[in-house]
Amino acid sequence: MAASTNNMEAIQARIRDSGYRVDSETILEMITEHNTDAMLEGVRYYRSKADIIDREMYFFDAAQRRVVDETKENKKLVNNWHKLLVDQKVSYLVGKPMRFTIDDNKDFAEKIELLLGDEWDDTIADIATNTSNKGTEWLHMYIDAKGYFKYAIAPAEEVIPVYESALQKNLEAVLRYYSVRRNGKDRYRAEWWTRENLTVYIEDDDCGFILDSREPVNPTPHYKNGDSPHGWGKVPFIEFPNNSFRANDLEVNKTLVDEYDKAFSDFANVNAEIQEIVTILKGYEGTDLATFKQNLAYYKVIKLRADSHSGVDKLEMTIPTEAKKELLDRLEENIFMFGQGVNVKTDRFGNSPSGASLEFLYTSLDLKASMMERKFSRSVKRLLWFVTTYINLYFKQEYDSNIVKAAFRKNMVQHNKEIVDMLKASKDMISDKTIVSLYPMVEDTAYEYKKLKKQRKKQAENMVDLTKVNIHDS
Repeated sequence: MAASTNNMEAIQARIRDSGYRVDSETILEMITEHNTDAMLEGVRYYRSKADIIDREMYFFDAAQRRVVDETKENKKLVNNWHKLLVDQKVSYLVGKPMRFTIDDNKDFAEKIELLLGDEWDDTIADIATNTSNKGTEWLHMYIDAKGYFKYAIAPAEEVIPVYESALQKNLEAVLRYYSVRRNGKDRYRAEWWTRENLTVYIEDDDCGFILDSREPVNPTPHYKNGDSPHGWGKVPFIEFPNNSFRANDLEVNKTLVDEYDKAFSDFANVNAEIQEIVTILKGYEGTDLATFKQNLAYYKVIKLRADSHSGVDKLEMTIPTEAKKELLDRLEENIFMFGQGVNVKTDRFGNSPSGASLEFLYTSLDLKASMMERKFSRSVKRLLWFVTTYINLYFKQEYDSNIVKAAFRKNMVQHNKEIVDMLKASKDMISDKTIVSLYPMVEDTAYEYKKLKKQRKKQAENMVDLTKVNIHDS
């Protein structure tokens, strides 16, 4: 769905001037101008549907017309470098559960843990994958009919944000659209979300949009607290951008990936087509080549005419494997270099690399993941605002989301012995709690530190004070 950025900006400026109201024409314009091509391409490559899949082989007929050659070898070998690089980044950044900590407020921490739960770790991993493929992804917060706080991924290809200005700050509205089945036909359902309510539209027979009559209340508030309608005061959508340009990870090395697939597939085509040995016959007395093959296979001899020009020779065809291997190796190196991934071939660092070597190996991946981490950290802070608002509303509290510390725990292959030795040497230089948090085998810092304090307290209670022992007592 191609689009003009200038056209979309003009539409959004018009929406801002109208006080963030939309009509049928505006909704249709926004959907038409929404460019999702790069998003869908990134997802397609991640799912091993690279361009090589659609390749066809051609020849020119007697009339010099280009015709599809159905008989020619046409291997379509997908080498999914894009998925490998995306999975590396996602595993590195969110492979371990995120950590939410609040100093001196156990009740608040427990409520956040209850609302986000284990589901959050799966959700943030899916968001990171989708963002890497599409350039951005969205999270939608809502309160269900039973009054429970919920969140769900809203695919970026279905979401059009409207900001306060062209600087893309202060989200004022969101148009979410997706296909539904109505009266036996596929229709677009369009949801217009503002800071206070939701208005639902449905596509009509003339490709326009009308209020959806199936909604009992339309517009409707974001949620109800008892019988009282409420709006969040913010648009209940959070963007998780991949980088400042909202570019996906495929964009930087798509040409390299395509060339690797093409070169690898062509190499396979040549292998399938070539005859390793071509036999050259001079003065053969047989009547057909089938007889020649049979005599050669069974009797190990063939009959030739008795003249000086008769004979058998062979032509061996060789494939330039070294040149092809060099090309593929260079493409692989560049894919990892520009894709900022980790090439784990052991011939580069040996079978047991040191901690310094591992850090160097992960440098490019860390740079790429850190960009996503900065963007995601701001998004997670916005999520915590919604969570805290819900807690304050339903539990009658006055908590501040700014006191919650959210931390990503990067999942790098480490040299554990070096880390443990370093932490031992840091004893009495940094706090025990910091040491526990950095210890490579510890997953839950708070739980482990609590156990450590309990253990030390018990040891202190059991310790014998030798100054009070009378050695003369029998």
